[in-house]
Amino acid sequence: MEFLDKWERKFGWMSFPGVLKYYALFHVLVYLLQIVNPYIGTILNFDKAKIMQGEVWRVVTFLFADSASGGMGAFGMLFLFFMVMIAFLMSDALEGAWGVFRTTLFYYAGFIGLLLGNFLYAFPMPGSGFFIYTSAFFAFATLFPKHEFLMFLIIPVQVRWLAMIGAIPLVLVLFSAPLYFGYVILGFGNYILWAGIPAIKGRAKLAESASRKKKFQSGKPSADTAFHVCKKCGKTEISDPNLEFRISEDGDEYCEDHLEL
Repeated sequence: MEFLDKWERKFGWMSFPGVLKYYALFHVLVYLLQIVNPYIGTILNFDKAKIMQGEVWRVVTFLFADSASGGMGAFGMLFLFFMVMIAFLMSDALEGAWGVFRTTLFYYAGFIGLLLGNFLYAFPMPGSGFFIYTSAFFAFATLFPKHEFLMFLIIPVQVRWLAMIGAIPLVLVLFSAPLYFGYVILGFGNYILWAGIPAIKGRAKLAESASRKKKFQSGKPSADTAFHVCKKCGKTEISDPNLEFRISEDGDEYCEDHLEL
């Protein structure tokens, strides 16, 4: 995208290498704090009224307020561990594919989209901070669909199938609460713009290219179809590869044996 190249020259200072890694580590920090004080989430979560009253930190901390949503037990810790490991993997992969600046904008767009969604809707979406991971995961699955994860550390599963499974809850939310359609669009607008639309365009170009190739091949003469045919004797370059052919003055083609006839 040419305009992004121009932005990078002007606003390259906004690049934040490894932003998703730091985002994941902040989730770990808040998780540890919630072990000490289980109610800290109420201090961090999004509350429009309290923000208007001066608790402005909530416009950022709501992203981490639900860090312990997986539970405080062994399962919750295991979930957080794998989430952080996958976040580190996705961070490196997306930055390698898009570059640091464009990847940083991807996350910034996700943050801003969630913030707008929470301000526009009367009730904030629970666990909206995890939308950042989900959008990054969908982008990773779009760019590297055949990358394999070991489910239960045993079964290899391509990431594209995991992404499709992960999309099911979003579809259910849209069917059960269609009013939140706008919220989902805002929350995943970064994925739509950075990965979804380019992927659709890429597939359309591939389909167009395949169609052109098929059309060309369908109109291409087969190997046993002669290009040169002597009007007099009917010989072709296939029946006699050593023959030379010429167009005579009458406009017909003859082999060298009958060219003067």
